[in-house]
Amino acid sequence: MNKRKDIRDFFFRGLMFESESTRFQNAGIQIGADSAYADQQLLSEALSPFNIGLRNNALEMARLYSLLFCFENEIRSYIRGTLSETEGVDWWNKLPTKIKSHAEMRQAAAVRDSWLEGEKTDLLGFVDFGMLASIIIEKWNLFSNIIPSQHWLKQRMEELEKTRNFIAHNRMLLPSEFQRIYMYIADWNRVIGL
Repeated sequence: MNKRKDIRDFFFRGLMFESESTRFQNAGIQIGADSAYADQQLLSEALSPFNIGLRNNALEMARLYSLLFCFENEIRSYIRGTLSETEGVDWWNKLPTKIKSHAEMRQAAAVRDSWLEGEKTDLLGFVDFGMLASIIIEKWNLFSNIIPSQHWLKQRMEELEKTRNFIAHNRMLLPSEFQRIYMYIADWNRVIGL
């Protein structure tokens, strides 16, 4: 009986602490482990075997990769949302055959490589970055009320695709290229309303 009471008291104290800890955290007092610090330490350990110049370049490029990752997936989400809303649940079937078959072939290859874990059901995720602009242009009447012009779209997407591929193949960009990427993505976010 005593053990049962001790266990109940232990859990009750834990719940009380958890509910009170929010007040401390809101006051700026750190409670528990700092996950950002822990993540930084893990990254530092993983990169420690490499020379400092390479590590610094990797960290700079990681920021760009993160930005492009969010940007690319935001475009996919924007396309998916617009087409679902305007063309219904079967919007995928209304895309050009070339884009659909390319994505379906890439999806089939990913399924065959069953050892590779990750998202394999979203066909739009298998569309090449450059083809995303083609989808928007193909369905221009659905996107023209937001995107300024097809020229505007093509110019930015073509340059960002080249940059994306450069980053994906682990090549270092110059600082001026960083600024161009930031500018193009900021333009897109402003136009789309993010």
